[in-house]
Amino acid sequence: MSGNEAKSIMQHFEGLPPLQEGGYSNYGDVEVKALPRAQYFGGQFLARNWAMIPHVTHHDEADITLLEAFRKAIPVVEDQLKITMPILLTKAVVVALKEFPKFNASLDSTGKKLIYKKYFNIGMAVDTPNGLLVPVLKDADQKTVQELVDELGELAGMARDKGLPMDKMMGGSFTISSIGALGGMAFTPIINAPEVAILGATKSYWKPTRGDNNEVVWKLHLPLSLSYDHRVINGADAAQFLTRINQLVQDLQSLVNT
Repeated sequence: MSGNEAKSIMQHFEGLPPLQEGGYSNYGDVEVKALPRAQYFGGQFLARNWAMIPHVTHHDEADITLLEAFRKAIPVVEDQLKITMPILLTKAVVVALKEFPKFNASLDSTGKKLIYKKYFNIGMAVDTPNGLLVPVLKDADQKTVQELVDELGELAGMARDKGLPMDKMMGGSFTISSIGALGGMAFTPIINAPEVAILGATKSYWKPTRGDNNEVVWKLHLPLSLSYDHRVINGADAAQFLTRINQLVQDLQSLVNT
């Protein structure tokens, strides 16, 4: 986005009435605490991205019945972290990005050209006591599942204990935000500019479906929320992308071996 375009967008907000500020103690006791530094600065970027990018969120579900059974059956090796669903989802995302390269692109400063990235650096949103941080798994397409698990474990530990250096959070081409351990069915993740899409995942749940012989079959479903920049991606693209993700998570051999 060019400077003139950004200025034009911000001018639309100048005539709005200001938000209420102060006077809270008139209604009861209050306590004032400073925002953690990372949360404050992260919030500035989130507000900018939300205001300047036309977000659309496409919701769908992936059948992870076989994938979760496979994940649980993987033996835990001493000194190795257990394989997690977000990492398996990362492997599926990388395959889908290669087939749908617009999702792995960025707009140039004029907004007239699309920069297609030939690398696959996946940001993984991590909740920390100091706010949301997004470490980046560089060259995710060239690493095994276990290598990605170990790398994310190391980066997430750094993020929670002492924060991450900027070079560990730069260069991403696509971001995944998984809040499955906390619950929820759907949400709208905010795009991590200059990326053009972000995939959110919430808590998986068991869903009754119709079997081949009309019997009831219980399947484990993972809700997915794909936010995308509508200047670059349209609804049909998003539907095809998540449909492909669903196919990939059911094809265990190709998913794990990619």
